[in-house]
Amino acid sequence: MYRVKFIREGKEIQVEAGTKILEAERMAGLIPDAPCGGQGKCGKCRVKADRQSVLACQTEIRKDMEVDTLVSDSGYEILTEGSERKVTFRPDLTQQKAVLCKPEMGDNSSEWERLVRQLANGDHIKPDLKIASELYRYRKEAEEWYVICAGDEILDISREEKKICFAAFDIGTTTVVGYLLDALDGKVLALKSRMNPQAQYGADVIMRANYALEHGTEELSSCIQKAVDEMTGELAEDAGRERTDICQVCVVGNTCMHHLFLGISPASLVHAPYNPAFSQGLTLKAEQYGLHIHRKGQLIMLPDIAGYVGADTCGCILTLRQDKQEETSLMIDIGTNGEMVLGNRERLACCSTAAGPAFEGAKIECGMRGALGAVDHVVYRDGNWEYTTVGNAVPTGLCGSGLIDLVAQLYKAGFIDESGHLESRQKKSNVFMLVPPEKSGNDRGVYLTQKDIGEVQLAKAAIAAGIHLLMKQLGITEKDIDRVYIAGAFGNYMNPESAAEIGMFPLSLLDKITPVGNAAGEGAKTALLNAQERKEMNQVVRNIEFVELAASPEFQDCFVDELCFPEME
Repeated sequence: MYRVKFIREGKEIQVEAGTKILEAERMAGLIPDAPCGGQGKCGKCRVKADRQSVLACQTEIRKDMEVDTLVSDSGYEILTEGSERKVTFRPDLTQQKAVLCKPEMGDNSSEWERLVRQLANGDHIKPDLKIASELYRYRKEAEEWYVICAGDEILDISREEKKICFAAFDIGTTTVVGYLLDALDGKVLALKSRMNPQAQYGADVIMRANYALEHGTEELSSCIQKAVDEMTGELAEDAGRERTDICQVCVVGNTCMHHLFLGISPASLVHAPYNPAFSQGLTLKAEQYGLHIHRKGQLIMLPDIAGYVGADTCGCILTLRQDKQEETSLMIDIGTNGEMVLGNRERLACCSTAAGPAFEGAKIECGMRGALGAVDHVVYRDGNWEYTTVGNAVPTGLCGSGLIDLVAQLYKAGFIDESGHLESRQKKSNVFMLVPPEKSGNDRGVYLTQKDIGEVQLAKAAIAAGIHLLMKQLGITEKDIDRVYIAGAFGNYMNPESAAEIGMFPLSLLDKITPVGNAAGEGAKTALLNAQERKEMNQVVRNIEFVELAASPEFQDCFVDELCFPEME
């Protein structure tokens, strides 16, 4: 056994000889960044072991060592706000007053019957023998009681009115966002966000699904359940509430995140025809999924639409209600995957494009997530390169929005041609140095390579091809699209003009764009605030026409056509 000390975190553990540093980090409870899943391809897990720079996923521990993970305390810029839609407050979580009286002579109704007939929806309340057995004792103590109901179930009976709450979570591939809401009036009481701890097993859903198939779902399921449970406690503490006040939790996420949170094998998602193991909306017992809330609290899962169009897209639809609009709209949720929904109340079609993790920085040499020091916007003006960084910190890398800006500006200025070939006019013609090492927060500077440009082309072509095939599915053209909703963190921070200039979507749609932020998270909140709208989603998703791009003979041709950058007007 060897001793490993993690300097910045102040943690020390014992590991067996041959254990890789990446695994030791996990064993110590750290959340290392390993976008390639520990395959030694991305270089993002680099640490200093006894002052030597090494890849954590490739370095075995053969002696006592000190490890500097090079992870600063700087927080990530995580999108928590979304475009709110006014929703009638009509939850199925209620707190009602009931009077427990001694029955009149001749009244043969049971204690249970006399209770439920006082409650709204009482005819549909499921019998609870444990509660029924206590009702005689309750009415001997007092007449007035408060009954907490969730749908067709009684959760609790108490003497005093309780401060009941909801919690809503959007589990993204990269980040997790949580909200606490007052169940008596629907107001947001607190919000929290953090990085998805599953990122240590791979940047995208395919890597995580493959890890689960090889090692089982336990590691991936337990780490995300633990994260959500910890956030639940933090939300309650911030709002001055108790965990046990939370009676319903709604979780949305893409289909793979949905399956892994519930401990469902993602095997069916990675083999043709890529269907989910289970897709219907669910109401489950929260305690069975590691959530320490009210002892009878419910976990609500919105329905998945298809293998790679999940409950997060359902949440976006619930926020925007494209299914009720006369105008034709396109919703694009740009993240590690690019989910899209096109149509109106007559027809809706959707697809998912493998945009890949380039926009999250995973396959970009100087790529990084939106943390302090990430270059987030770039402009080429009067022969000078200008940029901004997250938190106005010293530049250390490129996040997605900065990457798109840089590629667009290089293309407009003639440094990149239509095929994507880079001629930087610098020391290395196939590398463009934006920030030299001496002005950066690292020892290599911030730059863009020819390979990086290729990654951007692959990602933007996938999205553009998806839009084209959705339009064909509905028999419309870009002129028929009245509005474009851009959802997700990357979509919120990116410059739409830059995205259009590199051909991510048609330039004619630029003036029709409306950023809607974390629409999936807003949908999770809406699902709690209005039970009827939540139930409607089951039928809505059944009616959506799913376009399987992998099975489309036209997708590859369209994808190849979209790889080049569009001609400058």
